[in-house]
Amino acid sequence: MQIKQHIPNLLTLVNLALGCLSIVMAFNNQLAWVPYLVIAAAAADFLDGLAARVLKVSSPLGLQLDSLADMVTFGVVPGVVMYHLLLRAWEPNNQWALALPAFTLTLFSALRLAKFNIDTRQTDGFIGVPTPTCTMFMMSLVLMVSHDRFGLSGFILQPWLLYLVVAVFSVLLVAELPMLGFKFKHLGWKGNESKITIMLLGFLLVALLGGAGIALAILGYIAFSGWRKIAGVSR
Repeated sequence: MQIKQHIPNLLTLVNLALGCLSIVMAFNNQLAWVPYLVIAAAAADFLDGLAARVLKVSSPLGLQLDSLADMVTFGVVPGVVMYHLLLRAWEPNNQWALALPAFTLTLFSALRLAKFNIDTRQTDGFIGVPTPTCTMFMMSLVLMVSHDRFGLSGFILQPWLLYLVVAVFSVLLVAELPMLGFKFKHLGWKGNESKITIMLLGFLLVALLGGAGIALAILGYIAFSGWRKIAGVSR
């Protein structure tokens, strides 16, 4: 068996390993490190699919492994992160039971991934917010709380706001909302206008605003997808 056949699966395992390490860091009071680990995991998740397409070595094993790795990194991790944010929001009482609704994100992420695996409509785009998008929004909250660049940590660490985020994203994960995909069939502008524009705007927001830029970019992406559905735009 050629070595190249193992490259995509190795990248998938890197994604999984970083997801596991993110959980360890969160439960060892190192929450500020989690966003960087998740970003690296997301990069590995992107590269495994790219490698499979370039090397033409996709397989049923790789598909199942990718889904299982995503369940940890983009399913369990956002629940763990939100759990710790809610613990901080309820300090000094440390009401751990009141933080348990955070794992609603994990439950709906599992449902989202299961639906994706059997939904033949989701080849070029997505139906419902992808789990990595949801996870990156949770990471943006951690970055804003950790660095407090704009003095937003006090506002973010309001229990009502965090519960609202959990509820809204849990619904969006399984909503019948067509979301723009970012798989490029070619590198030209024509046909990729929306994808390239959104990506450039997203990079600009992150460069200027950091964690807040990630949150704004994701909210903009969701709003744009909602507008496309209302306007009946197909690409």
